[in-house]
Amino acid sequence: MKFKSLLVKVLMALALVAPVAASAQALAAQAATVKAVNKQVVVNYVSGYSVKAWKNYKVKLGAANDTGISFKHGTTLTVVGEVKYKKRTWYKIADNEWILSSYTLSNKAWAKKAAAAKKAAAKVAKKAAAAKRVSKSKQTNQNKVVALAKAQVGKPYVWGATGPYSFDCSGLTSYIYSRALGKYITRTTYTQVHQGKTVAVSTATLKKGDLLFWGSKSSPYHVGVYVGGGKFVHAATPSQGVIKQSLSYYFWPSTAKRLI
Repeated sequence: MKFKSLLVKVLMALALVAPVAASAQALAAQAATVKAVNKQVVVNYVSGYSVKAWKNYKVKLGAANDTGISFKHGTTLTVVGEVKYKKRTWYKIADNEWILSSYTLSNKAWAKKAAAAKKAAAKVAKKAAAAKRVSKSKQTNQNKVVALAKAQVGKPYVWGATGPYSFDCSGLTSYIYSRALGKYITRTTYTQVHQGKTVAVSTATLKKGDLLFWGSKSSPYHVGVYVGGGKFVHAATPSQGVIKQSLSYYFWPSTAKRLI
């Protein structure tokens, strides 16, 4: 009796499971049904690269399933069929020619993406143009300072003089910036050293127009103007006057300031 009772229970359970299994199979078959469509999509991959078309969406992707056909990023395709298989949507382009929908965009979405890319490119171009204008303006100002500095070479050194016929060291630098750029940078080395941005004293780092200081970084005793090529102009001493001189490790500046 026990065996018969157990057998009955097993048969009843199978009877309940069978319709469920059949229903699941039917749903799977239904899910894999290709739906006829007629729409356009745009290949959305990586610029300069292509998306492959496959012979069959059910077969494992690989050489055996490769059609040898590929579509470049940005190509518009007409979709004639659509199917969802194993949680991925496939588009039929032609007989035995399928691509994954995840590599496409609708025309509307593509247009939106293209507009956003164009706007971003325009913003970058505008920023680059602005930077170029600033750079050109800086270069122009640097050249003005250098030209005026070189024009003072040969004039005498006089303590306390601020030009235009004679100078002391800080009088020369204040005169150059005032006349070349209309910029007041104060009168003495002690105050000029606190102007602008500190830069490394190196021929690889220095730019034309930078002020070079000697002595204490907070209260230097001497200042000159860097004119490029490892050279600077300064009102040196009463016996030398205003001269152009090469940077030397025996007389190396302690700090430098950029005002342009």
